[in-house]
Order: sequence, then C-alpha cells, then structure tokens
Amino acid sequence: MRFRSNRKSLKETRQYLRTHSTSAEAELWKHLKNKQIEGRKFRRQHSIENYIVDFFCSEEKPIIELDGDPHGDYIQIQKDDDRDERLKNLGYKILRFENRFVFHDIEWVKIEIVSKFEK
Repeated sequence: MRFRSNRKSLKETRQYLRTHSTSAEAELWKHLKNKQIEGRKFRRQHSIENYIVDFFCSEEKPIIELDGDPHGDYIQIQKDDDRDERLKNLGYKILRFENRFVFHDIEWVKIEIVSKFEK
C-alpha cells in the first residue's frame, strides 16, 4: 500500500512540534535518539499521510504516542481512535503511553517498545 510520508505541506508543523516538544516527549527522546534501543533508528514528529506522530521507527513500524491531559476528553479520544485505526490499516503498530510513565517507569516503556520489534 502506498502512502505519503513526511509531506512537505506539514514540514513547518513538524519543525514547530520538534522545537516545542512536551517535557515527556523530550525525556523519551533522550532514550530513543542515536539508536539507543536495540540499534533501531527513531524519528520524532514524523508525518504519515496527514498525521504527525510523536515517534516513529521505519525499520520496525511502531508509532509511539505520548498522551497528556488533552487526550482525556471524549472528542480527542475518538479522534485518536480513528487515527490509530487508519495507521494500523497501513501496517503500523501503535503504542500509547501516558506522560507520567515516561517519568516514573521509563524502563517499562522501553520494554513495551522493544516488545513490538520483530525478533
């Protein structure tokens, strides 16, 4: 299935999101960058179709999303569910973590990410 990755029309938005990341995103990035998790390369604020995902590994196809308070309201939950369904249909594995887990149990987060890798 063919789809568009890192659309030029979303470049400015991706750049803005990278420079204005949340504290949880910045913390998780410390653990993902430079191939620190089993040698896998991750990108942050990567676009797939019209969606911008927090973190993405093209080799293994997991998408990692960090959720804070805005994701707790019903409308946002429904949007997230619709987006996740579309991305799953494209062959991606979606992992969602609440921000607090990045700060309180980063080792568990990393184990969960590795569990989605093909061995």
